[in-house]
Amino acid sequence: MLMNQTISTAAYGSWKSPISARSLTEKTVQLSEPRFDGEAVYWLESRPQEKGRNALVRLHKGMREELLSAPASLRTRAYEYGGGNYIVHKGFVYFVLDADQRVYRLDTFQHTMRPLSPEGKFCYADFCIDEQRQQLICVREDHTQPDQESVSAIVALPLDGSQQTRVLVSGADFYSNPRLNPDNTQLSWLSWQHPQMPWDGTECFCADLTADNHLSRITRIAGGEQEAIFQPEWTPTGDLLLVSDKSNWWNLYRVSPAQVLSGEEQHVALEPLCEMDAEFALPRWVFGMSTFGFLDADTLLCCYSQEGRWHLASLDLRSKTLRKITTDLTDISAVQCRDGKALLLGGNPQRSTALYLYDHETESLTLLAQSAQDSPDAAYLSEPRSVSFPTRDGETAHGFYYPPHNPAFNAPAGTKPPLVVMCHGGPTAATSSTLNLKIQFWTSRGFTVLDVNYRGSTGYGRRYRDRLKRNWGITDVIDVCSGAEFLIAQGLVDETKLAIRGGSAGGYTVLAALTFTDRFTAGASLYGIGDLETLTQDTHKFEARYLDSLVGVYPADKAVYQARSPLHHVDQLQCPVIFLQGLQDKVVPPNQAEAMVRALTDKGIPNAYVTFPEEGHGFRQAPNIERAIEAELFFYSRIFNFPLADSINPVHITHLEH
Repeated sequence: MLMNQTISTAAYGSWKSPISARSLTEKTVQLSEPRFDGEAVYWLESRPQEKGRNALVRLHKGMREELLSAPASLRTRAYEYGGGNYIVHKGFVYFVLDADQRVYRLDTFQHTMRPLSPEGKFCYADFCIDEQRQQLICVREDHTQPDQESVSAIVALPLDGSQQTRVLVSGADFYSNPRLNPDNTQLSWLSWQHPQMPWDGTECFCADLTADNHLSRITRIAGGEQEAIFQPEWTPTGDLLLVSDKSNWWNLYRVSPAQVLSGEEQHVALEPLCEMDAEFALPRWVFGMSTFGFLDADTLLCCYSQEGRWHLASLDLRSKTLRKITTDLTDISAVQCRDGKALLLGGNPQRSTALYLYDHETESLTLLAQSAQDSPDAAYLSEPRSVSFPTRDGETAHGFYYPPHNPAFNAPAGTKPPLVVMCHGGPTAATSSTLNLKIQFWTSRGFTVLDVNYRGSTGYGRRYRDRLKRNWGITDVIDVCSGAEFLIAQGLVDETKLAIRGGSAGGYTVLAALTFTDRFTAGASLYGIGDLETLTQDTHKFEARYLDSLVGVYPADKAVYQARSPLHHVDQLQCPVIFLQGLQDKVVPPNQAEAMVRALTDKGIPNAYVTFPEEGHGFRQAPNIERAIEAELFFYSRIFNFPLADSINPVHITHLEH
């Protein structure tokens, strides 16, 4: 902020902000999947300016280079959400090409590329190199049978390019995390069955992998219907580490080689390494997630969350002593370790997510890559405050409160700001306090934002996460309403200008809150769910039975689905809504938004429908990301009747009288 800057008076919502819609995407990328290979560091950059292309980037000896030129994009569609797109080993990159979903081997020395998987309707992810047998072990999703559900398996692909696929493990509905022990004699993996989601109940298995590529002495290590396992990983000395939530919290455990080799079809004893009320894991929405790695044979580097904030720590595997490492990061993920160093992604309220190199000897972090090349002036940033608030039904929910903030403006005396309540997707996910320009876009214009971690979110233990089971559309709705009422009671917001917004599952919470309560006065649904029944019939395999636990078993509980579907009760919806929808969305097809729009239009309620023909579930292309948030701002300006400081292409709002 300039010392002599003039402070203007303007209505909340109408403040001129340097955080534009374009700043959300311009010189901005999404970083993911950092990898070591010797002294080289690799990562992926999802670039909105290139239609969401995932570019492979390498940093070696101070030189940064892009290894595959546009339009090549590394992205697997396995389980729809992908992740685990590639692995690097001794100068060779093994990856999935988005264009055909085949696995390729890139020789970074000769700059040549060859396919390892056959042509066909397959998706691959989550790779592991088997150097001894010269093969790539990974998860495969088989879509070759028309009109049938896809089939998952763990397979081996020869590195010679012969494309003679061998199935190693099959029979379960889902697999992930195939990993070899240090001497390549044992393979571990996770599997789960419908209707479980990987954060509900998974099983960890281990088996001998023979020289001729067969599995024997398959042993179930941990897990079950009420125990979720995360990231089984072999230590350098041959123990198996994993994260289990059997104590309510996702904590670290160890299994000895003697137990792993027992070959008994029963749970073996898990040795707790660090028992504490903290989460050392995340819900496994994508492949390749990692919260820990091995700095050496006896030292683990890990991250964990408590009360919505992530921390970095080292764990001595001999003494089981956890030592917190001081950083200014509040969000940490994607931990990868090698020889006393680690790669990780991290951010805080002042900085967007960035890629860091951690040196354990000096306990220092070195910045390697940034998701945003230009950061907004810190004077315009609203500082998040962690809040816990009482719910209407006598429990407690959590979130982050952002007051309106812009050093160049004040609001007229006696006025209060409009509120935007944000509902994260999932719904089994969580929001964080890392700098989010989509939030600052609102606060710098004079909006209050409440970003809610409603009951069902992760980061607060399994019991908190399980509060949404059979209660989706009830508990989350209570919490977003309770959060708004918490701020109203403190005199922090204008109770006549309450908006609620969310995407995907968050969009369902939006529509349910607008339909089944009268707490909010406007809403924005981004590819949100209006009809729960339709979702059970139209969505992909990974989430095909998700609603069994969130709502009920369909069709036996059809009445419950109908009772909680906003589309069936649109007569109760009395406030304006804007819908933003990708027309290629396979997770929440456009017909859901279109049905809600028709119903609102027939009822005479103001509404807007903005579509994006090339987008799927979530918006990846820069012009669409920018248009979506500007359209939402335009919508609120007309509904809440404040002038716009920005020039925005108008949105057609049906049935708007003023």
